[in-house]
Amino acid sequence: MLKQRIITALILVPIVLGAIFYLPNHWFALALAFPVLLGALEWANIMGLDEGKPRLPFILATGVLMSVVYWLSLKFIVPLVIVWWVIAFVFVKAYPNKVEMWTSPVAMFVIGLCLLVPAWLALIMLQGQVNGPYWVMYVMFLVWGADTGAYFVGRQFGKAKLAPNVSPGKSIAGLVGGLGTTFIIAVGVIMTTSAANEVGVLAFLVVSMIAVFASVLGDLVESMFKRHRGIKDSSQLLPGHGGILDRIDSVTAAAPVFVGLMYLLGGVH
Repeated sequence: MLKQRIITALILVPIVLGAIFYLPNHWFALALAFPVLLGALEWANIMGLDEGKPRLPFILATGVLMSVVYWLSLKFIVPLVIVWWVIAFVFVKAYPNKVEMWTSPVAMFVIGLCLLVPAWLALIMLQGQVNGPYWVMYVMFLVWGADTGAYFVGRQFGKAKLAPNVSPGKSIAGLVGGLGTTFIIAVGVIMTTSAANEVGVLAFLVVSMIAVFASVLGDLVESMFKRHRGIKDSSQLLPGHGGILDRIDSVTAAAPVFVGLMYLLGGVH
Protein backbone atom coordinates (compact mmCIF):
# COMPACT_ATOMS: atom_id res chain seq x y z
CA MET A 1 0.00 0.00 0.00
CA LEU A 2 2.76 2.46 0.93
CA LYS A 3 4.64 1.66 -2.28
CA GLN A 4 1.49 2.31 -4.32
CA ARG A 5 0.90 5.62 -2.52
CA ILE A 6 4.46 6.77 -3.21
CA ILE A 7 4.38 5.78 -6.88
CA THR A 8 1.02 7.49 -7.43
CA ALA A 9 2.25 10.64 -5.68
CA LEU A 10 5.47 10.70 -7.73
CA ILE A 11 3.40 10.59 -10.91
CA LEU A 12 0.71 13.08 -9.91
CA VAL A 13 2.74 15.78 -8.13
CA PRO A 14 4.76 16.91 -11.19
CA ILE A 15 1.59 16.89 -13.33
CA VAL A 16 -0.33 19.00 -10.81
CA LEU A 17 2.51 21.47 -10.26
CA GLY A 18 3.10 21.74 -14.00
CA ALA A 19 -0.57 22.56 -14.57
CA ILE A 20 -0.63 25.16 -11.79
CA PHE A 21 2.56 26.97 -12.79
CA TYR A 22 2.80 26.60 -16.54
CA LEU A 23 -0.69 26.43 -18.05
CA PRO A 24 -2.47 29.63 -19.11
CA ASN A 25 -5.62 30.18 -17.09
CA HIS A 26 -8.05 28.91 -19.76
CA TRP A 27 -6.00 25.74 -20.27
CA PHE A 28 -5.73 25.32 -16.51
CA ALA A 29 -9.53 25.48 -16.33
CA LEU A 30 -9.82 22.77 -18.96
CA ALA A 31 -7.16 20.55 -17.37
CA LEU A 32 -8.77 20.90 -13.94
CA ALA A 33 -12.16 19.97 -15.38
CA PHE A 34 -10.92 16.42 -16.02
CA PRO A 35 -10.36 15.40 -12.36
CA VAL A 36 -13.51 17.28 -11.36
CA LEU A 37 -15.58 15.20 -13.79
CA LEU A 38 -13.94 12.05 -12.42
CA GLY A 39 -14.96 13.34 -9.01
CA ALA A 40 -18.50 13.70 -10.35
CA LEU A 41 -18.41 10.05 -11.36
CA GLU A 42 -17.37 9.15 -7.81
CA TRP A 43 -20.09 11.35 -6.35
CA ALA A 44 -22.63 9.49 -8.46
CA ASN A 45 -21.38 6.35 -6.72
CA ILE A 46 -21.80 7.99 -3.30
CA MET A 47 -25.33 8.91 -4.37
CA GLY A 48 -25.94 5.18 -4.77
CA LEU A 49 -26.43 5.26 -8.52
CA ASP A 50 -25.62 2.11 -10.47
CA GLU A 51 -22.67 2.08 -12.84
CA GLY A 52 -23.21 3.21 -16.42
CA LYS A 53 -26.10 5.31 -17.69
CA PRO A 54 -27.68 6.12 -14.29
CA ARG A 55 -24.57 8.14 -13.45
CA LEU A 56 -24.45 10.13 -16.67
CA PRO A 57 -27.01 12.85 -15.77
CA PHE A 58 -25.01 14.04 -12.78
CA ILE A 59 -21.71 13.98 -14.70
CA LEU A 60 -23.28 15.89 -17.60
CA ALA A 61 -24.89 18.40 -15.24
CA THR A 62 -21.51 19.03 -13.61
CA GLY A 63 -19.88 19.63 -16.99
CA VAL A 64 -22.67 21.92 -18.19
CA LEU A 65 -22.66 23.96 -14.98
CA MET A 66 -18.87 24.36 -15.14
CA SER A 67 -19.18 25.61 -18.72
CA VAL A 68 -21.93 28.08 -17.83
CA VAL A 69 -20.21 29.59 -14.78
CA TYR A 70 -16.93 29.89 -16.70
CA TRP A 71 -18.24 31.49 -19.89
CA LEU A 72 -20.59 33.82 -18.01
CA SER A 73 -17.92 34.52 -15.36
CA LEU A 74 -20.36 33.84 -12.52
CA LYS A 75 -17.78 34.45 -9.80
CA PHE A 76 -20.44 35.30 -7.25
CA ILE A 77 -21.27 31.61 -6.79
CA VAL A 78 -17.95 31.13 -4.96
CA PRO A 79 -18.79 33.33 -1.95
CA LEU A 80 -22.42 32.20 -2.20
CA VAL A 81 -21.47 28.55 -1.67
CA ILE A 82 -20.14 29.44 1.79
CA VAL A 83 -23.80 29.19 2.81
CA TRP A 84 -23.72 25.51 1.82
CA TRP A 85 -20.69 24.88 4.06
CA VAL A 86 -22.50 26.43 7.01
CA ILE A 87 -25.39 24.02 6.34
CA ALA A 88 -22.91 21.16 5.95
CA PHE A 89 -21.49 21.95 9.39
CA VAL A 90 -24.99 21.55 10.84
CA PHE A 91 -25.38 18.19 9.06
CA VAL A 92 -22.08 16.91 10.45
CA LYS A 93 -22.92 18.01 13.98
CA ALA A 94 -26.33 16.33 13.79
CA TYR A 95 -25.21 13.03 12.19
CA PRO A 96 -26.61 10.36 12.35
CA ASN A 97 -29.74 12.37 13.09
CA LYS A 98 -31.47 14.55 10.50
CA VAL A 99 -30.11 12.48 7.60
CA GLU A 100 -33.49 12.72 5.90
CA MET A 101 -32.64 16.36 5.19
CA TRP A 102 -29.95 15.40 2.67
CA THR A 103 -30.47 11.80 1.56
CA SER A 104 -33.06 12.37 -1.17
CA PRO A 105 -31.76 12.01 -4.76
CA VAL A 106 -32.48 15.68 -5.51
CA ALA A 107 -30.64 16.88 -2.38
CA MET A 108 -27.62 14.68 -3.12
CA PHE A 109 -27.59 15.89 -6.73
CA VAL A 110 -27.52 19.55 -5.64
CA ILE A 111 -24.96 18.89 -2.89
CA GLY A 112 -22.63 17.23 -5.39
CA LEU A 113 -22.76 20.30 -7.61
CA CYS A 114 -22.08 22.54 -4.59
CA LEU A 115 -19.05 20.43 -3.69
CA LEU A 116 -17.43 20.30 -7.11
CA VAL A 117 -18.22 23.30 -9.28
CA PRO A 118 -17.47 26.20 -6.87
CA ALA A 119 -14.17 24.57 -5.84
CA TRP A 120 -13.20 24.26 -9.52
CA LEU A 121 -14.10 27.90 -10.18
CA ALA A 122 -12.31 29.09 -7.04
CA LEU A 123 -9.04 27.46 -8.09
CA ILE A 124 -9.37 28.97 -11.58
CA MET A 125 -9.96 32.41 -10.07
CA LEU A 126 -6.89 32.02 -7.86
CA GLN A 127 -4.63 30.81 -10.66
CA GLY A 128 -5.75 33.76 -12.77
CA GLN A 129 -4.58 36.36 -10.23
CA VAL A 130 -1.24 38.14 -10.35
CA ASN A 131 1.15 35.52 -8.94
CA GLY A 132 -1.82 33.17 -9.20
CA PRO A 133 0.10 29.87 -9.03
CA TYR A 134 1.53 30.94 -5.68
CA TRP A 135 -1.97 31.76 -4.42
CA VAL A 136 -3.07 28.25 -5.37
CA MET A 137 -0.07 26.79 -3.60
CA TYR A 138 -0.86 28.87 -0.51
CA VAL A 139 -4.30 27.28 -0.24
CA MET A 140 -2.73 23.85 -0.80
CA PHE A 141 -0.23 24.53 1.98
CA LEU A 142 -3.07 25.54 4.29
CA VAL A 143 -4.73 22.18 3.62
CA TRP A 144 -1.51 20.19 3.91
CA GLY A 145 -0.43 22.10 7.01
CA ALA A 146 -3.78 21.44 8.65
CA ASP A 147 -3.50 17.72 7.89
CA THR A 148 0.10 17.49 9.09
CA GLY A 149 -0.43 19.44 12.30
CA ALA A 150 -3.60 17.49 13.06
CA TYR A 151 -1.85 14.16 12.50
CA PHE A 152 1.10 14.75 14.84
CA VAL A 153 -0.70 16.65 17.59
CA GLY A 154 -3.74 14.37 17.38
CA ARG A 155 -1.58 11.27 17.84
CA GLN A 156 -0.11 12.66 21.04
CA PHE A 157 -3.06 14.43 22.63
CA GLY A 158 -6.15 13.39 20.68
CA LYS A 159 -8.40 11.96 23.38
CA ALA A 160 -11.37 14.28 22.90
CA LYS A 161 -12.97 13.48 19.54
CA LEU A 162 -14.04 16.17 17.12
CA ALA A 163 -16.92 14.34 15.40
CA PRO A 164 -16.96 10.74 16.69
CA ASN A 165 -20.08 9.74 14.77
CA VAL A 166 -18.54 10.83 11.48
CA SER A 167 -14.77 10.32 11.77
CA PRO A 168 -13.57 8.76 15.04
CA GLY A 169 -9.94 9.42 14.15
CA LYS A 170 -10.26 13.21 14.23
CA SER A 171 -9.73 14.99 17.54
CA ILE A 172 -10.10 18.47 18.96
CA ALA A 173 -6.37 18.48 19.74
CA GLY A 174 -5.70 17.62 16.10
CA LEU A 175 -7.78 20.59 14.98
CA VAL A 176 -5.81 22.87 17.31
CA GLY A 177 -2.56 21.42 15.97
CA GLY A 178 -3.67 22.03 12.41
CA LEU A 179 -4.65 25.61 13.18
CA GLY A 180 -1.31 26.21 14.89
CA THR A 181 0.65 24.83 11.95
CA THR A 182 -1.24 26.85 9.39
CA PHE A 183 -1.05 30.00 11.50
CA ILE A 184 2.74 29.74 11.29
CA ILE A 185 2.48 29.25 7.51
CA ALA A 186 0.19 32.28 7.18
CA VAL A 187 2.47 34.48 9.28
CA GLY A 188 5.46 33.35 7.22
CA VAL A 189 3.66 34.31 4.01
CA ILE A 190 2.67 37.69 5.44
CA MET A 191 6.25 38.42 6.51
CA THR A 192 7.87 37.42 3.22
CA THR A 193 5.33 38.48 0.58
CA SER A 194 2.77 41.18 -0.18
CA ALA A 195 -0.15 38.71 -0.06
CA ALA A 196 -1.94 40.57 2.75
CA ASN A 197 -1.51 44.08 1.34
CA GLU A 198 -4.96 44.43 -0.24
CA VAL A 199 -7.03 43.13 2.67
CA GLY A 200 -4.77 43.79 5.66
CA VAL A 201 -2.86 41.46 7.94
CA LEU A 202 -5.68 40.72 10.38
CA ALA A 203 -8.23 39.99 7.64
CA PHE A 204 -5.75 37.76 5.81
CA LEU A 205 -5.06 35.76 8.96
CA VAL A 206 -8.75 35.42 9.82
CA VAL A 207 -9.65 34.30 6.29
CA SER A 208 -6.78 31.80 6.30
CA MET A 209 -7.87 30.28 9.61
CA ILE A 210 -11.50 30.07 8.47
CA ALA A 211 -10.27 28.27 5.35
CA VAL A 212 -8.46 25.78 7.59
CA PHE A 213 -11.68 25.12 9.52
CA ALA A 214 -13.36 24.64 6.15
CA SER A 215 -10.71 22.14 5.03
CA VAL A 216 -11.40 20.01 8.11
CA LEU A 217 -15.13 20.32 7.48
CA GLY A 218 -14.68 19.23 3.86
CA ASP A 219 -12.96 16.06 5.04
CA LEU A 220 -15.68 15.40 7.62
CA VAL A 221 -18.49 16.00 5.13
CA GLU A 222 -17.15 13.46 2.66
CA SER A 223 -16.56 11.00 5.51
CA MET A 224 -20.18 11.46 6.55
CA PHE A 225 -21.50 10.77 3.08
CA LYS A 226 -19.25 7.73 2.62
CA ARG A 227 -20.16 6.37 6.06
CA HIS A 228 -23.85 6.68 5.24
CA ARG A 229 -23.24 4.97 1.89
CA GLY A 230 -21.25 2.21 3.60
CA ILE A 231 -18.02 2.64 1.61
CA LYS A 232 -14.45 3.41 2.69
CA ASP A 233 -13.18 5.15 -0.45
CA SER A 234 -14.96 7.12 -3.14
CA SER A 235 -13.30 4.87 -5.75
CA GLN A 236 -10.00 3.12 -6.49
CA LEU A 237 -8.91 5.47 -9.29
CA LEU A 238 -5.69 6.43 -7.49
CA PRO A 239 -3.79 3.31 -6.36
CA GLY A 240 -2.97 3.56 -2.68
CA HIS A 241 -4.97 6.76 -2.25
CA GLY A 242 -8.57 5.78 -3.02
CA GLY A 243 -10.46 8.13 -5.27
CA ILE A 244 -10.26 11.70 -6.52
CA LEU A 245 -12.74 12.89 -3.88
CA ASP A 246 -10.68 11.24 -1.15
CA ARG A 247 -7.73 13.44 -2.18
CA ILE A 248 -9.58 16.72 -2.75
CA ASP A 249 -12.28 16.60 -0.07
CA SER A 250 -10.53 19.26 2.03
CA VAL A 251 -9.84 21.43 -1.02
CA THR A 252 -13.49 21.39 -2.09
CA ALA A 253 -14.24 23.40 1.05
CA ALA A 254 -11.01 25.32 1.70
CA ALA A 255 -10.66 26.76 -1.81
CA PRO A 256 -14.14 28.29 -2.23
CA VAL A 257 -14.24 29.53 1.36
CA PHE A 258 -10.82 31.21 1.08
CA VAL A 259 -11.47 32.63 -2.38
CA GLY A 260 -15.05 33.60 -1.56
CA LEU A 261 -14.05 35.60 1.51
CA MET A 262 -11.08 37.19 -0.26
CA TYR A 263 -13.38 38.07 -3.17
CA LEU A 264 -15.81 39.81 -0.81
CA LEU A 265 -12.90 41.70 0.77
CA GLY A 266 -11.48 42.73 -2.60
CA GLY A 267 -8.34 40.61 -2.36
CA VAL A 268 -9.30 38.33 -5.26
CA HIS A 269 -10.74 39.67 -8.50
